[in-house]
Amino acid sequence: MMGAPTNPICELLGIRYPIIQGAMAWIADAALAAAVSNAGGLGTIAAGNAPPDMVRGWIKKTRELTDKPFAVNIMMLSPNVAEVTDIVVEERVPIVITGAGSPLSFAARIKENGIKFVPVIPSTALAVRMQKNGADAIIAEGMEAGGHIGKMTTMALVPQVVDAVSVPVLAAGGIADGRGMAAAFMLGACGVQIGTRFIVAKESPAHQSFKDKVIKAKDIDTEVTGQITGHPMRQLRNKFTVRYNAMEQEELKKDEPDMTKFMAMGAGSLRVAAVDGDVDNGSLMAGQISGLITKEQTCDEIVQEIMNQFYGLVGVNK
Repeated sequence: MMGAPTNPICELLGIRYPIIQGAMAWIADAALAAAVSNAGGLGTIAAGNAPPDMVRGWIKKTRELTDKPFAVNIMMLSPNVAEVTDIVVEERVPIVITGAGSPLSFAARIKENGIKFVPVIPSTALAVRMQKNGADAIIAEGMEAGGHIGKMTTMALVPQVVDAVSVPVLAAGGIADGRGMAAAFMLGACGVQIGTRFIVAKESPAHQSFKDKVIKAKDIDTEVTGQITGHPMRQLRNKFTVRYNAMEQEELKKDEPDMTKFMAMGAGSLRVAAVDGDVDNGSLMAGQISGLITKEQTCDEIVQEIMNQFYGLVGVNK
């Protein structure tokens, strides 16, 4: 029965339902992570580029709000990776999820301290490499997802990863309800990671203007920026993405594009949208599934609605 202890992800992570809340910088804080964990999924704190002391504070606060397992997501592109790794070890965080870069230089330390290691990967080759380096499970994320993305779609990526590794695989990218979850299971996954839908959770600290943009979004309202930098990101279209893409086109005409321009423009842009609520000039990282999201709900309501729909589709009694 999916959601019962026989589910390999539930058994591995000690959770009731095989749903991991995706890490979204400046959004996935202690309150959101604890609410998802209390709802039966796996809540995740997004370390992002946050100051290390802030990450430690979120970990401690999460433990005050829930006695259930939770994870910390470490973004490998962050300059604070080493310090945050020290913190998760010192605080004995049960699960570490990694993304946006290779975690191999930190994997051994995570594993030797008894922490479950779950990397997010965009390709089969990386999935195999992560398994060889001790990954306890793999999150195969398609380009439908918000934020940093690869080039494979979820539909194509997940079954290939499932066939290539022996550890449990979770699907991510373009999943927001029980239908997407059931589809992921049919592809061979035994769990899902969901990010965009939790942006609009009532416990989410995302600015209301950001939430409203997600709720009002249509299926074609996201686009990918950062192709020239090698770190493409999916976000909702706004004045920021228009300026960014225009600058990309100009730089592509040059023999030696100036990458510092993109770094300067992108720095702090997510916080501008998620925290300050400037949805014109900030980065609205969200996935293609935004068009399916139409209302705010509590994390418990979101998880229960997904699971009820999933159970109905796969014919499982709760």
